[in-house]
Amino acid sequence: MSAPISTPTAQVREFTAELVVRSRTSVADGVVLLDLADPSGAALPRWEPGAHIDLCLENGLTRQYSLCGDFDDHSIWRIGVLLDPNSRGGSKFVHEQLREGCRVRVRGPRNHFQLVEAPRYRFIAGGIGITPILAMVEQVHRAGQDWTLLYGGRTRASMAFADELATRFPGRVTIWPQDERGLLDLETALKDPADDTLVYCCGPEGLLTAVEQHCAHWPAGVLHVERFAAKQITVDDSAALDRFEVVCRRSGVTIEVAAHESILERLEAAGVPITGSCYEGICGTCEARVLEGSPLHRDSVLNDAERDSGSVMMVCVSGSRGERLVLDL
Repeated sequence: MSAPISTPTAQVREFTAELVVRSRTSVADGVVLLDLADPSGAALPRWEPGAHIDLCLENGLTRQYSLCGDFDDHSIWRIGVLLDPNSRGGSKFVHEQLREGCRVRVRGPRNHFQLVEAPRYRFIAGGIGITPILAMVEQVHRAGQDWTLLYGGRTRASMAFADELATRFPGRVTIWPQDERGLLDLETALKDPADDTLVYCCGPEGLLTAVEQHCAHWPAGVLHVERFAAKQITVDDSAALDRFEVVCRRSGVTIEVAAHESILERLEAAGVPITGSCYEGICGTCEARVLEGSPLHRDSVLNDAERDSGSVMMVCVSGSRGERLVLDL
């Protein structure tokens, strides 16, 4: 079973608005839940499980957070934010500055962690990685589909929504605090591939790497992951050129890019309408459709099928294997 290959064009006019923090709640150690609403009460754009939004903060940083509220409630967007002890200013700003009544510029939503239709699901979450999984669990449960959730964290007190999930879905949810039970038992959870089952995982890199290893013997395409940080990717750059040309067909702009340069930054400098956000190849904001040429992928967003198709690329970190790329920009 494999996920369909998506080939959307780059989004250059995403919904962008200044929203107000309607409520702020502490839901676990170091985790705050923010409900964001339009100041006028207008409905917000629809979203689907797995979607995230950008917070464009006053300190100049842009950070991505998964939507974790009710996808049928268009009056608010709910996000959960973990205070990262190594914060570079994103989560620290949210925790220290964004109070009820504050306004924040928001962009999105977008979704590179889409819930693909399947008879059965195995969800695995680590820490704040529970946020995109929440809406997925809600959707498949409403649809009457078969599912289980294995949810791990450092301590029970640090695991947002743990008690709520365990109480509401007894028998389907396994709460696994590391200080009580040790590391997640992925060997048992993923030992035998299950027919017509997809695996969805979100959490820290150590968990994602372990899940990828334990799913190596599962059919291709069943595992779907979302990362909070760029994965260490080994790329064969032997075919990379010192310089290559990027043609933007819709804009009529052609730029030259050196091997060490970012296509996205060169496009922005040339005035090509495209949006960037993370500049690390993890958020999917700068996705562009490839009309001609062979991309050299360095992102942490696309799956193997999407990479092999060569039909889309993340222009913030990826390059070209040939002298010319033609993009639908």
